[in-house]
Amino acid sequence: MDRYRFVFPRWSNLLLPSAIVVGLVAPLYMTLLIAYGFSPQATDVGYQPTQPIPFSHELHAGQLGMDCRYCHNTVEHAAHAAIPPTQTCMNCHTQIMTESELLAPLWESYETGLPVAWVRIHDLPDYSYFNHAAHVNRGIGCVSCHGRIDKMEVVYQHEMLSMGWCLECHRNPEPHLRPFEEITNLAYDPLVELTAEARRDFRMIHRIQPSQDCSTCHR
Repeated sequence: MDRYRFVFPRWSNLLLPSAIVVGLVAPLYMTLLIAYGFSPQATDVGYQPTQPIPFSHELHAGQLGMDCRYCHNTVEHAAHAAIPPTQTCMNCHTQIMTESELLAPLWESYETGLPVAWVRIHDLPDYSYFNHAAHVNRGIGCVSCHGRIDKMEVVYQHEMLSMGWCLECHRNPEPHLRPFEEITNLAYDPLVELTAEARRDFRMIHRIQPSQDCSTCHR
């Protein structure tokens, strides 16, 4: 009759302590996982790759006051803000700093016709769709997503560009709205320059109602 004494096999005795260990460890693991998911390492905030040519936005956009659209000339008409072709750079650099060793890759590109291997900094996942023209033509300035580019010697990712971050603006776009003529003015602060009523009127006049549907960004 001894063989009928145990209903469950002996190894089942380990289930209870295992369940206790999992119950204690799982909350800590999930907390660390979520914390990591929102950390700069995961969101790429501060990502600052080395470029083949040490291009200074602080010099060009800041000190020289060049308009963002001179180099990123598709931003008002296309989904993507084009990386400037070599010819755009050479419009100036056939006359300026022509002997600089730092510009050797630019001259090589100019002579061979091969593009400069710029490293993309703001790189959204393939499952996300973002249209630059839809934003800049609705009063969203470059600085809202890219930060003060005109103060960056080496450009880095300023915002996390996460879904929650985008939705926060779609739900309440008014703090970011600015006159169209100030779109590329990186020093312009709508919260300082415009009253809440002015931003609200701007939104109503231009019928700015950002969609929060999944299909807007995930197509």
